[in-house]
Amino acid sequence: MKLSESIKTISELKAHASEIVRDASKNGKTFVITQNGKASVVVQDIKEYERREDRDALLQIIALGTDDILNGRYKPINQAFKDLDKKIKEFKKSSLQNAI
Repeated sequence: MKLSESIKTISELKAHASEIVRDASKNGKTFVITQNGKASVVVQDIKEYERREDRDALLQIIALGTDDILNGRYKPINQAFKDLDKKIKEFKKSSLQNAI
């Protein structure tokens, strides 16, 4: 997307709101709305917004995982699976006892 086509003044938004919203929705565009010559808000297609939110969430998970690794908060995969197997066995045992 060309930046020059995505910048609209607040006056343009007021005068052409339905057209701008339609263009954003139909074409997945994002518009930067300026007020007094400065970027103020963004008008964006909701599907594109949701995709960006999903990407941000995944990036946050990756950053948290990287931080855990850098700070030694992890365990070897073999140990993780052993711990998981143990928890599953304990869950099954307690579920059977509660069913009796």
